[in-house]
Order: sequence, then structure tokens, then C-alpha cells
Amino acid sequence: MRKHIFYVLSFLCSFLWLGIIYMIYSEKENALPPKLIINNNEIKDRLQSLEKKISEQVEENSILLNKLHKVRLVNKEQKHEQGIAVPRESVLEQERESEQDNEQEPKPRGDDMEEEIPTKPVIPVLLFACNRVTVNKALDLLLVYRTDKEQFPIIVSQDCGHKETAEVIRGYGDQIISIQQPDLAPPDVPPKEKKFTGYFKIARHYGWALNQTFNVMGYDQVIIVEDDLEVSPDFYEYFSATLPVLKKDRSLWCVSAWNDNGKQGLIDENAADLLYRTDFFPGLGWMITKDLWREIGAKWPRSYWDDWMREPAQRQERACIRPEISRTKTFGKIGVSNGLFFDKHLKYIVLNTKFVPFTVMDLSYLEKEKYDTSYIDDVYKTKVYSLEDIRQGINPDESTVRLLYRTRENFKKFSKSLGIMDDFKSGVPRMAYRGVVSFMYKGRRVYLAPNTNWRGYNPQWA
Repeated sequence: MRKHIFYVLSFLCSFLWLGIIYMIYSEKENALPPKLIINNNEIKDRLQSLEKKISEQVEENSILLNKLHKVRLVNKEQKHEQGIAVPRESVLEQERESEQDNEQEPKPRGDDMEEEIPTKPVIPVLLFACNRVTVNKALDLLLVYRTDKEQFPIIVSQDCGHKETAEVIRGYGDQIISIQQPDLAPPDVPPKEKKFTGYFKIARHYGWALNQTFNVMGYDQVIIVEDDLEVSPDFYEYFSATLPVLKKDRSLWCVSAWNDNGKQGLIDENAADLLYRTDFFPGLGWMITKDLWREIGAKWPRSYWDDWMREPAQRQERACIRPEISRTKTFGKIGVSNGLFFDKHLKYIVLNTKFVPFTVMDLSYLEKEKYDTSYIDDVYKTKVYSLEDIRQGINPDESTVRLLYRTRENFKKFSKSLGIMDDFKSGVPRMAYRGVVSFMYKGRRVYLAPNTNWRGYNPQWA
């Protein structure tokens, strides 16, 4: 009985205690000041306001970053125009930053995405390398002046298996495309030409790498350079602008960055925008199309490929575009030619340092019909002077003069006397067009020209 009463009392006490606690907490909850409720609403408002401010700040930061990116690109362009070289590390860092900026930009999705149609042709640069560790000098400038990695991929093709050079090339990472000529076996060389084995290796390398570029990688055109060439600030601009002319005019078969007579005193250094047609294949930084490679690739020579290109069977009376002032300059004194002509001639070639906006210029004057009408007419309207008159500067008010040659001996004598190249390849003088060689002498334009009844080049003039 006592145990039962104890249980009942314990239950009542517990129930009473719970009731008291409930009343106390109910009163506290009802007694919460209205100000606290208002503070909750204010917190929500403040959170919404803060979220809005953060969103606005993010947008402002994005605009500021884009402006800074544009300023950096402008500064880079100014350096290009001034011919300022940037160390390789800076070049690679700029390329990486540019790629990161592009990745951060929002891209359209779904129905907002439009089909991307390329407006600029892709023009790869194929650089031939062998055993020069100074290939970095050529590559650094190609990267500094390159404005678009996608439009101008740089392919470095190495022959020789030279490890130190291969390491330098690998150091450029994904900024370039690196390929290696696989056949390092000695080429088959006639006994009398063993000392010219290097020329056989070069021709083999050229044929393989051009096949890779056109037939494996599928590019439609290519600019060809070697590992000892510096390029000008408007190197890419020059080739971009002349490509449409090359493709349109079937009487053209290449564009070259080189002027064999491009020494100081022989060029008009105020005419960086002046371009010519030439029947001579100049090389030393040149562009061809896939269509031409289909034609000549099947019969590519085993050696001396550049002289082979100058033969009538390959040239087929076609011309190249070339500049008044060279867009390339060689620094490779040592090579398979053992420095032939370097100290005497090549090191004096002037490299253009001014950026010429060729892509906004009308270059249709280089098309054969227009060019032959204007340029050739201008040449033969010019007054004829003797060699001595030109050397002595007779009638200095005449800004252009013509010097007439009739024989191979005439040409060589006049050329040597006036300082231009005097040799022929398959009968074509260097830089000649329809027999006419244009250059500067003592501040005025000289046309070294054949007679008006000129009937074409004589292959015996060699």
C-alpha cells in the first residue's frame, strides 16, 4: 500500500514539475521583445543588400580585368611595332595568361551558340632545325611577333638527331608543334658529290617535313623558315596580306620575305610597304600553297632543292612576290655552305623594323595584268643613262634612271660596279622581273633592264 502511494505521489510531483517548467518557458517566449523580431527582418534585408553589392563588385572586377587584358595586348603590339625582343620566359607566360583569360570568359550555351566560321586562314610556320642550339633566337622572335597561336601554329621539324638542339626545342612546350625527321641514315650520294652530302640531307628533310605539313596535318599553305633566320615585326602581317593574291593569281607560285639586293644603300628605307613581282625564286622565308606542293612534291629532288626550284621545268614562267626591304635576316654563318657569301653579302642585308599594316592595303596591283601594265610601262618610260653617268650622279633631279644591258657580260659588269648580285640561276638574275632588276644607287631608283625587244631569259646565262 505504501509503495503504491509512493508511486502515485512521485507521478504527481513529476507532472507538476513539468507543468511549472512549461509555464516558465511559455512566458519567456511570449515575453520576447518585438525589436528582436524586427532585427530578424533587418538581417534578411541586409543579407539581400550585401548579396547585391557583392554581385555588382564581381561584375566591376570582371570589367576591370578585361580592360587590363586589353591594355596588356596594346603594350605587346607596341613592342612588336618597335621591334623589341622579349625573353622566351616572358613570351611563354604571356601565351599562358592569354589562354587563361580566354578560358575565364563566359561561353554561350544551347540555343545561344552560333556556328563559328573561321574568318582568317590558318598559316602554319614550318621551321627547319638541325644542330643549332641558337634555334631559340629564331623561335623567340616568331613567338614574340605571333598575334594568334591558332592562326599561326609553329611547327619545328628537326633533323640530325642533335640532343642539345632537341632539348632547346622541347623547352618551348605546347607553344610549338615538334616533329623529327625519322630517317637519319646516310643518304645515297654519288661518289663525286660526297662533300655535298649535307645538301642531300637537307633536301630529304624538306621533302619529308612538307609532306607532313600538307598531307598528314592537312594545312592548305605554309611559311617556310630555317633555324638561322630573324623575322621582322610585320612578318605575319606580310604573309597574311599576300596569301589572297597568291591564291588568286595563277601566274604566282610563292611569296618570299627576302630581297637578295636588300643591303643598305641599295634599298629605299622609306618604302617599307613597297612590294614587287620577281621571276627569281628567293627562298629565305617563303610561302607556298598545298596545290603547288601537289605539283612539285611528287618529283621533289634528292639534293640542291633551291636551285631545282629555279629551273624552268618547275618555275613554268611563274613569279614570286618579294619586298623592297627584307622581312627575314640570316645569322647563320656556319652551315652546309661553310659560310659562303655570309661575310661578303648576307650579313649586310637590312631587316625591316617598321610595322606595315599590309592587311588593310590594296595589293591587287601585284596581279600580273595590272603589274605588267603599270610597272613595266614605268620602267621603259624612264630615261636611259650610261653606267658612268649613274655613278657620277648626272642630273640628280631625275629620281629614276634606266641602265640598258644587252649581254650577260654587260649585266655582270654593271651589277658589280653598282653593288648588286651579279649571278644567274637558270638564266634569271636575282630579283629580276621580265629581265628588269630594280634597286637604289646614291639615293635614286635604278632599273637595270634589257632592251624593249626582250624575248625571255636565256638558260645559258649561268
